[in-house]
Amino acid sequence: MTDSLGLKEGISMALGGMIGGGIYAVLGVVAEITMSAIWLAFLLAGIVALCAGYSYNKLNSLTDNQGGSVTFVQCYLGNSTVAGMAGWTLLFGYIGSMAMYAFAFGEFTAAFAVIPRSVGGFSTRPLISVVAVAGFVGLNLLGSRITGAAENVLVALKVGILVVFGILGLVYAFGFSGMRFEYGGGQLGGFGPLMAAAISFVAFQGWQLLYYDQESIEDPVETIRKAVYISIPVAVAIYIVVGMVTVNLVPQALTSHPHVALKDAASLMMQPYGLAQVGAVVLALSALFSTGSAITATLFSSAHLAKGMLSDDLLPDQIGSSGADGLPKRMVLVLGAITAAFTWFGGLGAITSFASLAFILVFGSMSYLAFRQRDHDKVNAVIPAVGAIGALAFFPLMLYNLYTREPNTFYVVLGIAVVVIAVELLYFERDIIEEEIKEFEPGL
Repeated sequence: MTDSLGLKEGISMALGGMIGGGIYAVLGVVAEITMSAIWLAFLLAGIVALCAGYSYNKLNSLTDNQGGSVTFVQCYLGNSTVAGMAGWTLLFGYIGSMAMYAFAFGEFTAAFAVIPRSVGGFSTRPLISVVAVAGFVGLNLLGSRITGAAENVLVALKVGILVVFGILGLVYAFGFSGMRFEYGGGQLGGFGPLMAAAISFVAFQGWQLLYYDQESIEDPVETIRKAVYISIPVAVAIYIVVGMVTVNLVPQALTSHPHVALKDAASLMMQPYGLAQVGAVVLALSALFSTGSAITATLFSSAHLAKGMLSDDLLPDQIGSSGADGLPKRMVLVLGAITAAFTWFGGLGAITSFASLAFILVFGSMSYLAFRQRDHDKVNAVIPAVGAIGALAFFPLMLYNLYTREPNTFYVVLGIAVVVIAVELLYFERDIIEEEIKEFEPGL
């Protein structure tokens, strides 16, 4: 293998970023809202994500200073404060994603019944999740990174298991069960699918990680463009098949224990072959591997983003050094600690909503930036407009969902947002604030 990554590796990395843990974590949350209309929720979220992917690709091709959302804001708006706020929002989105993956890791580990679900009346899931985060933080500190060739194999394994799951599920539904396959026609006119699409949006992040390290990609602009346009539709198709099979085969599991409903569906569909237990174990192991690798990859990429922000003075030097060899260790520890706190104290619905809010905001902003370039011959104004409008619709729906379903979480998220924005403004506008203070207090 050459040092540069090609299209195959790019597709693997993008698919791995999306499918790595998203489907195992968000399926139950999304299905609780929309059930058999889950296909529409994933389709709508995928369309908005694909429009955002188009916007990223156009912005990336129109500038020589490539590097993702933060770089695009700096290039097209020339405002370091807005760029820094976009970067901070992304970092919180990645923290939410890792907390979501760690939550799912803990749930599927507990499903093996090797470790008791509770000790002294306290759930062991949070402890398992925090231990998992600590372990993957340790791996990143040791400099562990999956190479492009290994990623091809690992993603092929993860995607292969889910594809087989979907096919066998369809075979069971239409060939063995005699059940009526529901498509959620009665819900198509309501807000349920749109609400679920907004919540599932976090499952479509991951492809944008390709933009952070373009120096290692062969012909990066073209390779990333193709990888994004291939990986997002593939992820949509897999999510739809897996979601439809699960909500039709084990609707009761989605009510009783939605976080591990995929395992129950795998067990049911393998019953005709006498392999019910094998199906459950394989699916659970796949979930552990997928969520674990997703934590590692996201932590690596977010620390890489943070290092670039440190070099641009968009993060305080106290949490890391841009001149350090490899990843800034203090930054990795900070990201890991906040992730552990989120996954310990937060519910899966709240964590998923928090992460989706962050990516809706950033992806919508990038679509708007691309729309601003509509006078350029290479930019079709309709596609980024759809991405921006979709994100604009998703954002208030997410807030409404949090307010009605988890009001305590809504106020916590709102409080965090206010504090973060205040800290950002104080940090990025510190020179202006200092000058104004000196004007009022000449003696300083």
